Amino acid sequence: MTGVAAALPVISRAERFTRVGSTNDIVRGWLAAGEPEVCLAVADEQTAGRGRHGRTWTAPPGSALLASLGFRPSWLAPDHAWRLAACVALAMCDAAEAVAALPTGAVRLKWPNDLVIEVAGPDAIELRKLAGVLGESEGLGSDDPRVVVGIGINADWAADDFPAELAGSMTSLQEASGGLAIDRDALLAAFTERLEGRVEALRGGAFDIATWAGRQATTGRWVTIDDDPIAVRALGVDAASGGLLVADTGDPARERIVHAGEVRRVRLAPGV
Repeated sequence: MTGVAAALPVISRAERFTRVGSTNDIVRGWLAAGEPEVCLAVADEQTAGRGRHGRTWTAPPGSALLASLGFRPSWLAPDHAWRLAACVALAMCDAAEAVAALPTGAVRLKWPNDLVIEVAGPDAIELRKLAGVLGESEGLGSDDPRVVVGIGINADWAADDFPAELAGSMTSLQEASGGLAIDRDALLAAFTERLEGRVEALRGGAFDIATWAGRQATTGRWVTIDDDPIAVRALGVDAASGGLLVADTGDPARERIVHAGEVRRVRLAPGV
């Protein structure tokens, strides 16, 4: 594999593929066969890429960085397994800003699993999807826990080539940087370098809660959850469960936690 990913101590196995169905499936198979953590599969194209709740993830060959990482987190409490996906997301935020010459904080997190860029819309701030993260787990709480975290980030993809049906809701590093050519190998190297420190910290019991919470794009804004037309105010994120903290609709002075497994999507309320 080109780049430094395979040479990093945190990476036990790294392979690059021209075309696969799903990098998550590749890594899941490796873990099932006994591969130690952290294993990494990267693809130039996926034919069966997926997001949460069976959604599809598609990108033209060579336009996105598509990667999945496999973990055996026996060292992590089962109810903190979500922090692996959070570490992957934070590492990519930092890497994307560095490679695309974006200011720190330009890449935000939209709970529960998107990386976004804020843009000024005609009536309000809009969130354009830059990347998606998909975490899948097996055997949490057993003696053989396995977690696969996949991430797909739109990298060297020109806005003129965005699918018409998604052009108003997505972006890429090339677009966000004002047309800078994005080297996917450089992005991969920057990502794995930053991921190593975050994974080692997590193994030692430390999770960067402040940065994870600080990058959340929904905090302080009104959002809608799934098909509920009633907007609620997002107050932040819960460091223990990874859930979204929102004001209770019956009593705005109280908060409640919305868990990722309970919802399909969260959106900014219209006009916010």
